[in-house]
Amino acid sequence: MPLIVQKYGGSSVADVGKIKNVAKRVKRTAKKGNKVVVVVSAPGDTTDRLLSSAYEITAHPSEREVDMLLATGEQISISLLTMALHSLGCPAISFTGPQVRILTDMAHTKARILSIDTERIKDELKKGKVVVVAGFQGISREEDITTLGRGGSDTTAVALAASLKAASCEIYTDVEGIYTADPRMVPSAERLKKISYDEMLELSSLGAKVMQLRSVELAKRYNVKLHVRPSFTNKEGTMITKKRLRPRGALPRRGLEAPEVCGVTYDKNQAKITIQSVPDRPGIASVIFSKIAKKNINVDMIIQSASLKGLTDVSFTVAGTDLKKALPAIKEIARRIKARGVASSKEVAKVSIVGVGMRSHPGVAARMFSCLAKKGINIEMISTSEIKISCVIGEKEVKKAVRSLHKEFGLGRS
Repeated sequence: MPLIVQKYGGSSVADVGKIKNVAKRVKRTAKKGNKVVVVVSAPGDTTDRLLSSAYEITAHPSEREVDMLLATGEQISISLLTMALHSLGCPAISFTGPQVRILTDMAHTKARILSIDTERIKDELKKGKVVVVAGFQGISREEDITTLGRGGSDTTAVALAASLKAASCEIYTDVEGIYTADPRMVPSAERLKKISYDEMLELSSLGAKVMQLRSVELAKRYNVKLHVRPSFTNKEGTMITKKRLRPRGALPRRGLEAPEVCGVTYDKNQAKITIQSVPDRPGIASVIFSKIAKKNINVDMIIQSASLKGLTDVSFTVAGTDLKKALPAIKEIARRIKARGVASSKEVAKVSIVGVGMRSHPGVAARMFSCLAKKGINIEMISTSEIKISCVIGEKEVKKAVRSLHKEFGLGRS
């Protein structure tokens, strides 16, 4: 009997009617002779509401207590979904992350999975039950409840699929798959039938919110077959595989060796920080970014200006939600290294194009920059890799930039 892991996000279990809909879909999967493990998120905006309550009590809530609070959201979903399955005559049992020993490190609110003890799940599957597991949460070696960060239920699902050697991992969401751009922003955006792990990694890291970045990394590492599907229809969705294979005989729209841009994405959760007049000497960058790393803050783009009279400006981006936590540490660093000061802005965003063959086709970057220039959009920072080009621009320019780039590279429906 093949084993299938299914994950349902918060919008899929937002109310009783939707939970019943999920239960029917799960039962249909089980009736086809599959063993089924279901991972669910907290209902609707429960996590946001809980977090808002924490910040109403204190501006600086303990991250340990935040995890204790947020982990309650998924317990609502797993218990109600299991009850719904029982009402359909489908044997099922629910577990929290700690109950199935999803062991994590101690990085509260951003914990990483160390291991999963799958014996309890396997025992229940042998009894013919659907196993419903709370996403987003685990437990540390110190027996503290931890959470995996935004979108962490995706990571739970993929980690379980890898540990259980599942035939596939289906990610159910409120969109119909992976698109060439956000269809809410670009009406002509087209659903991709297949996309590679590498392309999906870039899309996720650059702001596409369909899947959490860490879940795609895990899927690639352990070759987990991913299928992103809509919760409320039976449409095909998008397969995420090793390679995005082209149908036999089909050629790229712009020529045999033309770089193929598969999507345009954006991220408004960005903040730009500049440390001004930094002494230009060996080891300074290490001092700056080691301190930031100790705060468990990820740095994205980094630009250092040319040295002038032994001084340089160092600019970099962090997640907008990390800015408050980052600034005190960065101001302390600036004082220690005798920099002139620190400037920051949250009124920025990152817009990116993704696709194979970027680096070997320099004309792609020129087209992107030219397209943005024609629309009067100023570029503040640039970052490139083998399969993506990203630009930091003003937050208010995002919609115009995404639509223009989508059209420039011939994506979507005509």
